[in-house]
Amino acid sequence: MTHATAPGPSTPYDPPSGPIPVIHEDAHLLVVDKPHGLLSVPGRGADLADCLIARLAEDWPEVLLCHRLDRDTSGIMVFALTKAAQRKMGRLFETKRVKKRYIARVWGEVPGVEGVVDLPLIVDWPNRPLQHVNHEIGKPSVTEWKRIAIEDGTTRMALFPRTGRSHQLRVHMKALGHPILGDPFYAEGPARDFPRMMLHAEGLKFEHPIEGRMMRLEAPCPF
Repeated sequence: MTHATAPGPSTPYDPPSGPIPVIHEDAHLLVVDKPHGLLSVPGRGADLADCLIARLAEDWPEVLLCHRLDRDTSGIMVFALTKAAQRKMGRLFETKRVKKRYIARVWGEVPGVEGVVDLPLIVDWPNRPLQHVNHEIGKPSVTEWKRIAIEDGTTRMALFPRTGRSHQLRVHMKALGHPILGDPFYAEGPARDFPRMMLHAEGLKFEHPIEGRMMRLEAPCPF
C-alpha cells in the first residue's frame, strides 16, 4: 500500500475543503474518493491534525483505517466500519488480493505500450521520507504499466502495483525516466511545475471481506 506522507517545510499543509465523495457504503465498508492535498491520517503536530479519517469520523464515528494514500495522491480509499471488516480487509491487502489501478500523467513520451518495473525499494534514511532503489537491501517492488495516450509531450499511464511499497509508483516512474508530473519529491524542473501531483487511485477490485461478493469500485480521474 502507499503510505501517507506528511508535508515537508517547503510544502505547507493547506488541505482542500468541501465534502468527501462517497463511492460505496454498507454495514461493513465505507469507500470514498480522497482529494489530493489531504492527509489520510493525522501527521505530527496540531497543524497536521486535519485529515481524511478525522473528517469521516464526524459522520461515521466507528470508521477504521484499512490502507493509506499519500497526501498528494487522490482517489479511492476503503475504510472499515467494523473491527471484523478491518481485520479481514487488512488481510486482503497483505496477501495481495486487492487489485489496484492508478492513472498517472508522466513527463515525456513513454516508448512502448506496456511494461514492468521490477526494482527493489527502501527508505533513503538521510532524506526521509524519500525512497530509493537499492539492489542490495531494498524490498521487492513491482509495477506493471500500460500507456494510454501521448498528451502534449507527456504520457497518460495506467499503473498496476503488484507490491505496496511507500512511494512505489513515484520512484518507479522516475526510474523509468518519466517522473509523475507535479511530484514534489521526485520530479524536477518543468516536470514539477504543475498545480498538483498527477497520480490518482482510480480503481479497486476485491472480494468483500464479510459478504464475499466481488467488488469493483472506481473513482473518476479528475485530470
